[in-house]
Amino acid sequence: MTRLWHYLVEYFGDAANWSGPSGIPARLLEHFGYTLLAFLLTVLLALPLGLWTGHTGRGGILLTLLANAARALPTYGLLVLLVMLYGIGLVPILVPLVALAVPPVLLNSYEGIRNVDPALTDAARGMGMTSVQVLLRAQLPVAMPLVLVGMRTAAVQIVATATIAASVSFGGVGRPIVDGLARSDYALVVGGAALAAVCSLVVLGIFAVLRRVLVSEGLRSPG
Repeated sequence: MTRLWHYLVEYFGDAANWSGPSGIPARLLEHFGYTLLAFLLTVLLALPLGLWTGHTGRGGILLTLLANAARALPTYGLLVLLVMLYGIGLVPILVPLVALAVPPVLLNSYEGIRNVDPALTDAARGMGMTSVQVLLRAQLPVAMPLVLVGMRTAAVQIVATATIAASVSFGGVGRPIVDGLARSDYALVVGGAALAAVCSLVVLGIFAVLRRVLVSEGLRSPG
């Protein structure tokens, strides 16, 4: 523990690590850039499909099979394969991250809508709401806690796994880890790992705020 603390002090106490293109602020911006882009792609792909499948009740089995198949994909192996096929670039990084994050968003949005009380859905239809209005104004607000859990899980998985970008010559907080291992500089390794942990905590904090803003007080549960 003492050595770990020594490495942390050495890394974060070095002024050179706080400036320039390799500095901590630059690495954090790079990392959150990959994370945000992958997360937005995930939500655009998975959220509408999960919500609509849960609303219509059609294709649920196929959706579950696809989500479980995506979970089985080895993230790093997929990254290496895509780099070999298409060369180094942003796409080979984003594809594995999106594939990793799609299942929780897809399944939680589907299950969230499916678990809405049918009486609420019937009442909304009885008021003359269209199918889209029933989904967005009646079902989604009730399903929002579970939907947000899926999105939070996806975001944390992305921010933690985005360190793999450094293994194919990109930046982010994985860069100090890769460089530190190559040089046997464990202060860099520990510093990069600490930054990755901080990124995950920031994401958790953001979703805690979103939960308070988007979820009705009556639907909130501890945790």
